[in-house]
Amino acid sequence: MDKKRLAARVLKVGESRVWFDPAQKKDIDESITAADFRNLIKKKAIKEIPEKKNLSIRKKETKGIGRRKGRKYSRLDKKRRWIIKIRGLRLELKKLLGEGKIEKSIYTDLYRKAGGGFFRDKSHLGTYLKRQKLYKK
Repeated sequence: MDKKRLAARVLKVGESRVWFDPAQKKDIDESITAADFRNLIKKKAIKEIPEKKNLSIRKKETKGIGRRKGRKYSRLDKKRRWIIKIRGLRLELKKLLGEGKIEKSIYTDLYRKAGGGFFRDKSHLGTYLKRQKLYKK
């Protein structure tokens, strides 16, 4: 096995983040087991190089409200909006079932209705439950 790869596995980092001390090259060449590499790490013959941070990504993330063009949901495509909505509804249904506020059969029916686009949002789900009197007594 390659020395750098074994050292990376022991350090739990990528191969590009492993540094070998050129002064102790002989010791590194002789080592073959993970235990040998752990000893070399203790001796500081092998070190972990710090992670490189990509600063341009951080700059892109900090675009303020004033930089945005378009309404709140025009910046999200239809699928992303659907994913956000359905996850919220399913989480709410799961919570209601866990708390014992609805029965399993009602949960299944509502889960399918949510998947079919019956509910606009969580508040619509709540009003539906009240109007249909589906809460447990």
